[in-house]
Amino acid sequence: MEEQKVGALRFSIDFSQPLYEQVLDQVRSAIAKGEIKLGEKMPSVRELALELRMNPNTVMRAYQELERDGLTEKRRGQGTYVTSSADRVQSFRTQLAAKYVDQFLEQMASLGISLDEIQGYINQKYSPDKGGTR
Repeated sequence: MEEQKVGALRFSIDFSQPLYEQVLDQVRSAIAKGEIKLGEKMPSVRELALELRMNPNTVMRAYQELERDGLTEKRRGQGTYVTSSADRVQSFRTQLAAKYVDQFLEQMASLGISLDEIQGYINQKYSPDKGGTR
């Protein structure tokens, strides 16, 4: 897996995985974490495709999905920009967090781990007196 920087974006591309999903997930994550600022201009589809060595249609598909999510907006003649709505980004962060929690809980349930055990693991992990970190 190679890491590349394109403008304010960093990508780790694994060519054995679907490229569209990787671009989409990594841009969503960067917006949610604030690595890309509200209202910031995104690289053009051509620029990103060239830098990541992929088909422009792949990048275009990811950009269209980001626009449907409300995380980006096209400005005619100017390009694509990250939304300027902090509320929209916060709403997306909340949705993403809920999705990750659901996935985690499903995985723990498949291992037969109870909610009490999960809470114990979390408390241990984040307890400074037990060597945990945050």
